Amino acid sequence: MRPLTLEEGTFLVRLARKSIREYLSKGEVLEEGEVPEELRKPRGVFVTLTKQGELRGCIGFPFPTFPLAEATIKAAISSATSDPRFPPLEMEEMGEVSLEISVLSPPEPILVKSPREYPSQVKVGRDGLIVEWRGFSGLLLPQVAVEWNWDSEEFLSQTCMKAGLGADCWLRRDVKISKFTAQIFSEVEPGGRVEERKLTR
Repeated sequence: MRPLTLEEGTFLVRLARKSIREYLSKGEVLEEGEVPEELRKPRGVFVTLTKQGELRGCIGFPFPTFPLAEATIKAAISSATSDPRFPPLEMEEMGEVSLEISVLSPPEPILVKSPREYPSQVKVGRDGLIVEWRGFSGLLLPQVAVEWNWDSEEFLSQTCMKAGLGADCWLRRDVKISKFTAQIFSEVEPGGRVEERKLTR
């Protein structure tokens, strides 16, 4: 599947913001309307909200379960109203909240002979991670490791903890670890111009 253009990414960010406004003001889920063809294909997506540089909500779909535009609407509303770490967003906050859309590649299991090989198979600045074990699961987007300046081992440990597991659970042979990449589109300021964000260490 081809990368999205900046125009398509901007469309998604605007769609997410409009979805949140519609839901907060009317309690209604936005109708998609006319959507570019590429955004009708199923893809995983996360919507991240930040307020004055601090996380304010982040929810999404790791797998290509829904058409991308539809998934973006659902994820945007959930990020604003259903992230258990934060109170629901208030309409008055919308002018202070910046949106970021991460469009995900399908996750692929990392196959290793020994768990100690995992860090060498994870590239910080490119990969996001999913850890799964006995009904527990945790996901961290690629930009999280860059923002916190983690190396690949710390990234694995933090993803384990996101799943509610011990920091060294990635050393277990029965843990499933998958990686994915993300194309990231961010508002420069709340409601403002959208840029494609390139991750660098």
